[in-house]
Amino acid sequence: GKQSRETVYVITDLTSRQASPERIAKILRAHWVIENRLHFVRDTAFREDASKIRTGHSPENMATLRSFAINQLRTAGHTNIAAGLRTTALRPYERPLDVLGLN
Repeated sequence: GKQSRETVYVITDLTSRQASPERIAKILRAHWVIENRLHFVRDTAFREDASKIRTGHSPENMATLRSFAINQLRTAGHTNIAAGLRTTALRPYERPLDVLGLN
């Protein structure tokens, strides 16, 4: 039941009128939705943080491919990306093409 106060400083291109505490909070919540929906999934389903790919443009390219795979699985109706990957991996010469609408 102890109350506390936290001061947070934010740098923004919004004017002082536009940058109300409510608006800043909404922007921050939107950021975390993206973080949880995409980056968390990339790290847990694809183990992105453990990747050994570190040179040149390879990390960015792999992140793009992982995001593409996640978006394609979601478009195909998969709500659990890890389960969608397992299902797709069961028949690797057919199911990925089905997800892409190419089969």
